[in-house]
Amino acid sequence: MSKEEIYDRMIGCLYGQAIGDALGLCSEFMSKKEVTERFSPMLRYYNQFYPSGLGVWQDDDTKQMLCLLDELIANGKIEHKSLARRLLNWLETDGFGCGNLVYQVLTHQDYTAKPIEVAKEHWELSHRESAPNGAIMRTSVIGLWKDDIDSNAATACMVTHYDPRCIGSCVIASQVINHLVWHNRELSYDEILKIADRYDSRIGEWIELAKNGSLDDLCLDEPHGIGYTLRTLACALWCYWHSTSFEDGLLAVVNEGGDADTNAAIACSILGAKFGYKNIPTYYVENLYNEKEYRAKCENFIKHA
Repeated sequence: MSKEEIYDRMIGCLYGQAIGDALGLCSEFMSKKEVTERFSPMLRYYNQFYPSGLGVWQDDDTKQMLCLLDELIANGKIEHKSLARRLLNWLETDGFGCGNLVYQVLTHQDYTAKPIEVAKEHWELSHRESAPNGAIMRTSVIGLWKDDIDSNAATACMVTHYDPRCIGSCVIASQVINHLVWHNRELSYDEILKIADRYDSRIGEWIELAKNGSLDDLCLDEPHGIGYTLRTLACALWCYWHSTSFEDGLLAVVNEGGDADTNAAIACSILGAKFGYKNIPTYYVENLYNEKEYRAKCENFIKHA
């Protein structure tokens, strides 16, 4: 691919993250039925929710992604203690939308000294059952770095989320993006399953559901499981395989409700990498809140990638 094509996919991925986050916030925590009733006939535009008409991306999904972005620029890789300090600084100076697990881990007294150990401790306290989507929501930028995808994605995950389902989710999403941007090809179903098998046997059934099922089959508004990392991964992969355009995938996800901002953030980062920035409708870009600020951060990262 030419430098221009690589750039188009990189900036498309980063804008996909923010756009999905911003429009998804409009339907977050709603059931699919509530989304339809609130935004009849469907959610499509920022101004259906935001009084200013501008889409707000400044919550935990994209802000934590920017912590990873800054870490890659500064160190050329994800260094666990350095990233831990960035995440804690975000929590202390902003913290908007911070999830429960991330808050518990980041506020532990030993967090910056041994972040992965603290994350593991919290996971074990959950009887090794806790596997929320607070790491996959921020992983997209890892795929835009040319090398060391698996190690960077795993480290960026484990500073808050120790469960192997979370790690596998992050590696898969990051590798999908990396292959779209840097290798100009789509990872196959079998290749993704092979990655999943390295981390946890439970990942495979969700990949199969994403490949062969409908978006309804994923039950994105399931009241007691909207924040499950494998549900979010499956949503992103469903869009990767089935969406015919960036907007098609974006609107499909946000109108399902549930953890819509996180689901749309990672799904649309993949769609942005697949279809490119030039195929994102200009409305969603031009009507982002503080769009120039976000663009500057993205452009600076791309210079270093």
